[in-house]
Amino acid sequence: MIELNFEAAKQIEGINDLLSDIRHKMEQKLNLNEYSENVRPVTIPKITIQRICLLVGLSDNSQRNMDEVAKIVVSKAPYTYNASFFTKDNLKKVFSALIKLRYNDLDVAWDSPSQLSKIIGYEITRGREILMNDDAMEEWMSFSYSRTGTTGIDIPILNLHIGLYDNGMDAFIDMNNRSISNTQMLIAGATGSGKTNLLAVLLQQIRMASTDTSYPVNFLLFDYKGEFSDPANERWLDLLETESGAILDPMECPLPFTPFKDFTEGSENDVVIYASAMSKALISIAVGDARISANMDERLCSAIENAYYDTKGKPITFEQILDNYRQLIPEGKKDKSDSVTSILTQLCKVALFEEEDKIDLLKDCYIINLGRCPKDGIYAKAVVYFVISKIYDICEQLPPQASNKERYEIRHFTIVDEAHYMLKFDNQPLQDLIKVGRSKGMSVILATQNMSDFKTRKFDFFANVQYPMIMLQQSQNDAVLKDLFGVSGNALQELKNTISTLQKGEVIIKDTNQDLLGLGCDNNYKKIKVTHLI
Repeated sequence: MIELNFEAAKQIEGINDLLSDIRHKMEQKLNLNEYSENVRPVTIPKITIQRICLLVGLSDNSQRNMDEVAKIVVSKAPYTYNASFFTKDNLKKVFSALIKLRYNDLDVAWDSPSQLSKIIGYEITRGREILMNDDAMEEWMSFSYSRTGTTGIDIPILNLHIGLYDNGMDAFIDMNNRSISNTQMLIAGATGSGKTNLLAVLLQQIRMASTDTSYPVNFLLFDYKGEFSDPANERWLDLLETESGAILDPMECPLPFTPFKDFTEGSENDVVIYASAMSKALISIAVGDARISANMDERLCSAIENAYYDTKGKPITFEQILDNYRQLIPEGKKDKSDSVTSILTQLCKVALFEEEDKIDLLKDCYIINLGRCPKDGIYAKAVVYFVISKIYDICEQLPPQASNKERYEIRHFTIVDEAHYMLKFDNQPLQDLIKVGRSKGMSVILATQNMSDFKTRKFDFFANVQYPMIMLQQSQNDAVLKDLFGVSGNALQELKNTISTLQKGEVIIKDTNQDLLGLGCDNNYKKIKVTHLI
């Protein structure tokens, strides 16, 4: 039997709104009325709902009518079904057989993507109507089966559809092909260039491609502007396959984990090394590149070590560090405040973190709302530093990423919008996460206003990025463009001219994988019109 060309099928107009009531009813049946603190209800991926409705529709043996099928409206946007929609559990042949069986006595142009799209959409709508009956929903939700074999590691294909090239071809970014050296991304775009929409498109594509698999890709987003956290934008969360429980606001409620390491199984030397790194971090957060006295640095290191001695290696608190620091200040100076007591006092004043871990940052999606923090202030810096430090600590304990013949597993994306605020100080955990995390399936996306923000003497972000993405810029930096795109002379000038003409929602991306993308061209960059999502 010739399988149908499902890869060319497009979704129907408004499919997610159409199935929202079914999704809500299923989630109501799966979830409890109440959950304990920091335990979030189950959310069913939209792709799963669509597949269930398609199977239910095809299970009905009623006579089909092509006049009814013709009324189905296919989306004008280039929204195809995710690769796993038809292939999950080897269902592709089953779908082909069922569809041809139901339409066996009708005149169907099976090689027409438009007609196949309408048929699939029609069957999904039929399935929805059937499932709105409570008895039918109970029957389908109670069905189970046992799988005795395996078809290999079910790693999702993260070939993200982000828009269209100038020639009208679909633009994809392949994130986890084995030929890709890393998955780090830099996005530079002025205010109003469309950065927020681009981030939303990337996350929506990542989640759509993975939530239906055994290897879902979660994310943590630092929301400096508070846009993703705004209740008025709640529909954005649904696009990202998450819900309001993903939003954490440290100015309203402590983040549900401790920022400090547990050394109950560690050595004294481990604590000494950690105390030194933590001292440098706190000083960098407080005073940036300014220097403090060697005595203050030494006292802070000792205070952290003593705090761990008091807790017998269990995670400490800022209050314990401050108490121990004050004890080490010479008698005649105890009443005076210095840079260290100032930052510790501020961190103690607002409880940014809990004293113990109540969640695992990698096992779900989270959005940390920094919209109420001063953008360049101590609280925002401390949250970004310590959360990334926590992610890296978890990363260190993970086994290497899984892989199959074609793909590597990606576990998690850490995304920092308005990253220029935290690139101004030495964020060692971020550097470690970028350099080491890739072997564990950990990825980072940094979005900032100006391409020059990534040019820092502390760390070469350019050397560790696979996909630099440039949007509308207020100014251009020749040295940065040379580093990012490897161009000079006339090619550099051509690139600058292209960037200067970018419109809102357009992006220049380095074309590092022309063979994978199927694009033979002389330039090593491409312009993309990003899909408008939010």
